[in-house]
Amino acid sequence: MLSDAPETVDRGRYPDTVTPWEDPAWRTEAVGWIEARLAARGLRLTGRWRVRLRPWSVLLRLCVAGGDAVWFKANPPASAFEGALTAALARWVPGHVLEPLAVDPGRGWTLLPDGGPLFREVLARETVTPGAWEDLLRQYAVMQHALTPRAGEIARLGVPAVPTGALPGALDRLDETPLPPRDRTALRDLRPRLLDWCAELADLGVPDSLDHADLHDGQLFHPGPGRFTFFDWGDAVVAHPFASLAVPARRAAEHHGRRILPRLRDAYLEPWTGAGRTPARLRRAVRLAWRLSAVNRAAAYGRIFPTAAGDAAAATAAAGAHCLLELLDEPPL
Repeated sequence: MLSDAPETVDRGRYPDTVTPWEDPAWRTEAVGWIEARLAARGLRLTGRWRVRLRPWSVLLRLCVAGGDAVWFKANPPASAFEGALTAALARWVPGHVLEPLAVDPGRGWTLLPDGGPLFREVLARETVTPGAWEDLLRQYAVMQHALTPRAGEIARLGVPAVPTGALPGALDRLDETPLPPRDRTALRDLRPRLLDWCAELADLGVPDSLDHADLHDGQLFHPGPGRFTFFDWGDAVVAHPFASLAVPARRAAEHHGRRILPRLRDAYLEPWTGAGRTPARLRRAVRLAWRLSAVNRAAAYGRIFPTAAGDAAAATAAAGAHCLLELLDEPPL
């Protein structure tokens, strides 16, 4: 059984955010579900645990007797699909993702095994060559390519589907995003060009797939040389797959400089070659998708708990607005 209080409660930059964790009845129900699901697998909690609260998730790290940690995650309604998606990915692309221990899609709850060290932790303690980033992106692209026939199934799990042609409408729905008048005018003036970019990207013939939409170094495990495991799908969309490249490529450039970007792009594109797609067409598609990825990433900041109001809601809205302004930037490759 768990102790009455966690060892730590981490609220990060959102000290006043309100999540379901603040409801004692919800906490009791969630802990009971965790214990029952683990008991069904012959596992027992030791009582040592930590809580991480954000406007977009409740995350518990729990210790299991004689084993590694397990993780419980509760998503808000707008990303409650994450558990079902993670379970489906474990069936469709095993080895690329974590296989959940239990999922309650109706309540947006997922119980996950530990995946080993985060890539971010590895980067902090040792020198990582550009080749590791190439391996990461190549493996991720292999997974995306394998999922292209599953795009409709993924959307039916509740993952938002935003095909390229729907991006202008998605941008319009973000029109109330808090922005200075100058920036709002710049985005509105950009809309005719956005229509042209979307039409060109759609014509390049790369099918929609799963876009993680926030694939930074804290969203993947690196358990060993050449091995990566992708997780945290709460921001995911069914969209142009190449939109995924911008976030990890920027992180790699922070470590190795922008000169690394062309080789990362080409490693990512390897699984997409063929089917009449020339390297020039694929590289053009990357450039377009890189820029357009800002729309879906900005929209994901709205997937927070309905109770996360006040400063927390304002902070996430501001982060979404900052992301949206990336539409104004020329892609760096």
